[in-house]
Amino acid sequence: MLKQQIKAMAKANHQRVVDIRRHIHQYPELSYQEMETSNFIAAQLDQLEIPYEQGCAEHGVVALIKGTQAGESEKVIALRADIDALPIQEANDVPYKSQRDGIMHACGHDVHTASLLGTAKILQALRAEFSGTVKLIFQPAEEKLPGGASIMIKEGVLENPKP
Repeated sequence: MLKQQIKAMAKANHQRVVDIRRHIHQYPELSYQEMETSNFIAAQLDQLEIPYEQGCAEHGVVALIKGTQAGESEKVIALRADIDALPIQEANDVPYKSQRDGIMHACGHDVHTASLLGTAKILQALRAEFSGTVKLIFQPAEEKLPGGASIMIKEGVLENPKP
């Protein structure tokens, strides 16, 4: 049953997602400065052999996972994660504490990004189980106006294919 398969894959992938989250947490970047984060996301997508484009709204990443199940479908869904951090000094004393003075992931964007990368791994492995396309959107600049979402939309993130 597919549901059990997804649960098993999520469990097996759990530590990888935690490690990704901790890496992103250690190296936060402010809005419109997410170059290293964007490159890290791209490296993860390369490992998964998922095609992507970088540079939307400066540092955004957009990837596509196309289902290969028989019966072509034009259905497209989009999943989004924000990637920027806040100008806050981290006071936590944990091994994965922010290494950047005055910058921290205090809003959960590190978790959002890690979770979407974990989801990407599962979807890529199961693409023979679905038709249609899943568009992965890693959005920069959630925390600063003009927001990265509005810029990505103006640059066409919700087109070709359209969710």
